[in-house]
Amino acid sequence: MTKSTPDIVVWVANRNTPITEPQGVVLTVVGNQTLVIRRGEIVIWSSEDSSSAASTPPALQLLDTGNLVIIDMASGIWIWQSFDYPTDTWLPGMKMVNDVLAGLDKYLTSWRNRDDPSPGDFAFRIENEGLCDMVLLHRGTKKKFRTGKWNGINFDGLLPFPNSSGLPIMAFKEDRLISVLAYAGCSINYRLTLESSGVIKRHTLNARTDKWDSIRVNPRDSCDEYGTCSPNAICKFEKPVICECFKGFAPKFQKDWDNQDWSGGCTRIRELNCEGGDGFLEVERAKYPHMLDYWLNSSMSLSECRARCLLNCNCTAYANPIITNEGYGCLMWFGDLVDIRENLAADIRQIVYIRLPASEIEASTNLEEKEKKISAKIIVISIVAGVLVSGFINGGILLMARRKRQAKKNDDDDLELPIFKLVTIVAATNNFSIENIIGEGGFGPVYKVRLSRSSSQGLEEFKNEVTSIAKLQHRNLVRLLGCCIEGEERMLIYEYLPNKSLDYFVFNQNRMKILTWPKRFDIIMGIARGLLYLHQDSRLKIIHRDLKTSNILLDGNLNPKIADFGLARAFVKDQSIVRTKRVVGTYGYMAPEYAIDGKFSVKSDVFSLGVVLLEIVSGKKNRGFNNHDNCHTLLGHAWLLWKDDKTLELMDECLNETFVESELKRCVQVGLLCVQKFADDRPVMSSVLFMLGTDGAILPEPKEPAFFYERSLNPITSVSSPSMKSDNNTMTITDLEAR
Repeated sequence: MTKSTPDIVVWVANRNTPITEPQGVVLTVVGNQTLVIRRGEIVIWSSEDSSSAASTPPALQLLDTGNLVIIDMASGIWIWQSFDYPTDTWLPGMKMVNDVLAGLDKYLTSWRNRDDPSPGDFAFRIENEGLCDMVLLHRGTKKKFRTGKWNGINFDGLLPFPNSSGLPIMAFKEDRLISVLAYAGCSINYRLTLESSGVIKRHTLNARTDKWDSIRVNPRDSCDEYGTCSPNAICKFEKPVICECFKGFAPKFQKDWDNQDWSGGCTRIRELNCEGGDGFLEVERAKYPHMLDYWLNSSMSLSECRARCLLNCNCTAYANPIITNEGYGCLMWFGDLVDIRENLAADIRQIVYIRLPASEIEASTNLEEKEKKISAKIIVISIVAGVLVSGFINGGILLMARRKRQAKKNDDDDLELPIFKLVTIVAATNNFSIENIIGEGGFGPVYKVRLSRSSSQGLEEFKNEVTSIAKLQHRNLVRLLGCCIEGEERMLIYEYLPNKSLDYFVFNQNRMKILTWPKRFDIIMGIARGLLYLHQDSRLKIIHRDLKTSNILLDGNLNPKIADFGLARAFVKDQSIVRTKRVVGTYGYMAPEYAIDGKFSVKSDVFSLGVVLLEIVSGKKNRGFNNHDNCHTLLGHAWLLWKDDKTLELMDECLNETFVESELKRCVQVGLLCVQKFADDRPVMSSVLFMLGTDGAILPEPKEPAFFYERSLNPITSVSSPSMKSDNNTMTITDLEAR
């Protein structure tokens, strides 16, 4: 195991008998097989006896994997290993086991607290109830979190693994999950820990800093908490009201539900008709309900499963248990459906078929048809500069169009994106009415559906945006639905987002009141998750290069989505920094190394995020920030307040009634860490997300931010001028284009 700073405890032998006075304590191997810790004749701890003893005096070795072993030097056989006795840490090469026939049950248990390694209140283990999953238990029996059932590809309640090298190795015996081997053979230093608070964290060792970065946490949100919405409801974390009754169901206690007390769950509006006439509601991308009362058959077809469910009055839902079995397999639930969450990040669509009376199915279908008719109409929404607007096409999309005088016949090669015909878009947008100019964006004057021919950015930016975003799928990234390339037309068609962008709310004296502190904190976390995906979890490492409040769009529930990938750059494997002769971005958000030297990396985006974060907290724009007491930028002003322990003075006044002090101070400090002058001092996004989401975490002290002083108290509206730099007797001209 590579040494890290600070030292990390990964295994404790004598958890229940801690040594308070180390003097006179001896560690020995006795009987050629047993490891013993003792003081004099008193045995403090001993390993379990092995079934075999060494033929020669054995050796005790600590392997590079972190495994402590007793080894027979003559045969090389391990007689005993610490990996067979996990504590709170799961290391590469270590197994969790649930093998009833062999009498083996190996799982993680938390420490009691950070100073006491004795077993705490939480355990993380394999569970084989019907379909297998992994569960987090509180005090032995109460479920706190479950990964969701194994569907043949993944645990259906988890985010997909970011790459194949991180996949655990799983062993099955007669459909039972016997063991899970943690990331064996992976070159990256991983560890997974079960914290004393009941949180599961996955860490990687940062080779540059020799520190562990937390990259994934479970439970990741309130929808991961077991049974958050109680029976017959689905949890949707992206919604402002996260719990939603299934169609055909209503809150059991409506008044409690209105107060966001979900404990009563939902109940049927109409009873099932066991004499026939029932149907099924399809719920896609949902974590399967907990198998409290079920029936499972691996060979029955899905159509047979449906028929069998209808024959049983107690059957409330059915599904294909293993989605890789080509439509075979039947899982039926009886009674209430518990612990279901929406999992939009799932790679494979799995469907739960929930039984409803025919009248409810018909009512649901009629509602969907009505929504489609409404969607066919042109609904114009004005969005901020830089993002475009819209009509509805095929159920609701945001349409962004840009035109270019010269077109090439092969422009649409290799785009791998649905192509919309121009005639369809013309019909849906009332022939691009020019009466609806709404602002100025990166591609020229912005109309309600189309950009003007006078756009200064060319085909390269258009194709770059298409290729950068077409394959990106994350709930905090705007989704590209298609494009149109016909003649002189270049159009991008995005998902429909009705609430414009973040700066439309944050910098407006009236609308800013809509963004309470909980909503602002959710927006901050959403932006951070989206940026982490771009930098680390997507198939390509994407550097956005123009992250700002106006490029954060808000959906109908004010959930943030990063937009405008026209300036984004994809990094090849192992590439960490690039230098460009053409600096294009937005003053106030550009990192100094990018603005001055044309160097950009993931840390450039981190800087931009820090600016956005401080703007969200303060309700003030960084560019042209005006403070009557000094000539500092917003960044400099925030840093001085933080140094003087006056962080709350930075806060937007409209947050006085809703702010959470610890969260707000943490956001300001993380923001200041992100805007530090030197890129090496700034954290990576995995660390940013961990620091933002971990209450009580000890954060580093930020150094002085970049652009500490504002040259002028008057904001500069736009600049386009070349800068010249001499390096080793050569001259480089960098075109600096502000947006």
